[in-house]
Amino acid sequence: MTTLAINVEPMSPAIGARIRGIDWREEVDEATARAVHDAFVRYHVLCFPDQKITPQDQVRFAGIFGPPDARYRPRSGESLDAARTRGVMLVSNIRKDGVPIGSLPDGEMMFHSDGAHRNPPYRATTLFAIKIPSRGGETLFANLQAAYAALDEETKARIDGLQVRNIYNYDQTDREGTREDDPNNSVGTHALVKAHPDSGVKSLYLSRLMTRYVVGMDRAESDALLDRLFDHIERPEFVHAHAWTPGDLVIWDNRCTNHARNDFPAEPRLLRRYTISEPA
Repeated sequence: MTTLAINVEPMSPAIGARIRGIDWREEVDEATARAVHDAFVRYHVLCFPDQKITPQDQVRFAGIFGPPDARYRPRSGESLDAARTRGVMLVSNIRKDGVPIGSLPDGEMMFHSDGAHRNPPYRATTLFAIKIPSRGGETLFANLQAAYAALDEETKARIDGLQVRNIYNYDQTDREGTREDDPNNSVGTHALVKAHPDSGVKSLYLSRLMTRYVVGMDRAESDALLDRLFDHIERPEFVHAHAWTPGDLVIWDNRCTNHARNDFPAEPRLLRRYTISEPA
């Protein structure tokens, strides 16, 4: 195989890059895979436009970044077992006999990191756009490394070593949809500040959708701290809005990014998601 000459173009000053010159229907050599992975570590979000990939191609692509979760995952609302399966998910508002064919069908979704409610969480997520509405539905990506770097030193010292509890009830798109006392919740506890395993760069690790409280801290103090940090990490200078086009293949690093979704009209929307897991 020939090493490909790829073109890496930053998508915004905040986060992300668009890469051309690769057709992911074909296998790539080790040098090309390494170049793509290096860009992933640097930019945290990569978009490969104009792809025509099958599910098998998407699994092979995901394998460059870690072990892909390739098992078929039914619609989340069908059962808790289905929702807890690590594997392929259709993100879609398309309905058959009035029932969504996939998960997370409609409307806005608050900032979150995929799998933060799990132990271990997801390393990365790949999403392939198949059908896209004429407007809306942008994915907002937030750079949590940049957000951490912008904190004052007093706050950095205060939060170093803290653990946060992340709680989520499947298929919810806002914080109010999850009751903390629901036995069906998925729960994960993680460090509030994490160093990226590849770069060593520190990042915040929390989200408005899933993070509920700081472990061992008075609840009122915890709420005040988290609310301040939620507002901080969602500041416009840390965020890029990706407007989808059919054929976009996007991967993002859940260890140092959050993402959210804008609302969109009642037009068909279909994307195929594979996650990449951290070792248990």
